Amino acid sequence: MDYKTLAHKAVEAKSNAHPPYSNFHVGAALLTQDDKLYLGNNIENSTFGLSICAERTAIFKAMSEGERKFKAIAIASDSPDFITPCGSCRQIIFDHCGEIDIICTNSKEEYKVFKTSELLPHAFGDEDLKK
Repeated sequence: MDYKTLAHKAVEAKSNAHPPYSNFHVGAALLTQDDKLYLGNNIENSTFGLSICAERTAIFKAMSEGERKFKAIAIASDSPDFITPCGSCRQIIFDHCGEIDIICTNSKEEYKVFKTSELLPHAFGDEDLKK
């Protein structure tokens, strides 16, 4: 799957977002090494700490189905800016997806591609726990 298509799937995933408080719709499309696609969207809760981002929804959905190897994740919002994953999602991507491409899409469906290490330099991971 090319990144333009993956970015478009993230845009489609926004339609299932549930952001009653922020009204900030986010969608994510996660591509596995075997070219399976898992979509996610943000879901807010009245206690904001229990809300979940689109990226984590897609990753946890894929992992709950036994997936462990990923190629890329696309993220889309309604913003004219290129929205990158929050800090928590960057750590989840690093821990569970490794060095993958992160495609950030704006409201015009233009996109930029980053590597995990660009968005989370000097990351703390499982190798650090073994020291």
